[in-house]
Amino acid sequence: MPRTNFQQLLDAGVHFGHLKRKWNPAMAPYIFMERNGIHIIDLEKTITKIDEAASAMKHIARSGKKILFVATKKQAKEIVAEKVKKVNMPYVTERWPGGMLTNFPTIRKAVKKMGSIDKMAVDGTFSNLSKREKLQVTRQRAKLEKNLGSIVDLTRLPSALFVVDVCKEHIAVREAKRLGIPVFAMVDTNSDPSEIDFPIPANDDASKSISLIVDILCQAIDEGLNERKLEKDKEPAGKDKGSIRKELETKYMPESLIEAIVEEEDEVEEEEQEEEAEEEEHNDSTPTHEEESEEES
Repeated sequence: MPRTNFQQLLDAGVHFGHLKRKWNPAMAPYIFMERNGIHIIDLEKTITKIDEAASAMKHIARSGKKILFVATKKQAKEIVAEKVKKVNMPYVTERWPGGMLTNFPTIRKAVKKMGSIDKMAVDGTFSNLSKREKLQVTRQRAKLEKNLGSIVDLTRLPSALFVVDVCKEHIAVREAKRLGIPVFAMVDTNSDPSEIDFPIPANDDASKSISLIVDILCQAIDEGLNERKLEKDKEPAGKDKGSIRKELETKYMPESLIEAIVEEEDEVEEEEQEEEAEEEEHNDSTPTHEEESEEES
């Protein structure tokens, strides 16, 4: 069953493209017709592409990985921030920090800097600073929060990237492609869909259009997260690589995305096992009440 219908897309203005003179010839397969000098997007193809993208995002979320949403344009900022927060995914709605993916360790250091500033306020170090130093630290914290506050929980590279405007976010797309990270994107008639793994032909300028598509994808992510939760409750033992790969291959997903999901699922399991081992070791090393009383006597 499709996640949306022709009428919903029509009402949201998803079909409106750019002026004919601004078009990118690579978008020709997704253009239905031209009217009054404006290209009209083929909504039947949009519905198909939305379903493909939603299915892939659902499987990424189900495997416990993160999808980074990028939308720095004015019309999309608030919409993306509001909807993506609900599914607990990282997002960038301010200026894209160059090298965020290709130089990820440096970005993580900046995020950790926020934590160290917060710690200063708790342990009393902040109160020992001069008025000028306090002001500098406060401004630095506010700047970091504005630019990187939404990716605090992103402890490793995201498994996929969702972009609202391919032309505006070309640096983010280029970084993702360089690292082999699959890219989902809303692609308008002035963009090149050839570099995008999951292109969604749609109007990326209208707030209603952006809201509808982001909402559909967030619903798919939410479904994936709920399924993961149910699976964890039912089956504590993890699946082997072969069964995960076989399940994903039936969804017609790119090999790079399947590989990323399989590998990261393995890493998540290893991390969980390490945490359990550490907890057991801690419990064994902690003396019982009887041992303590014997030592005292």
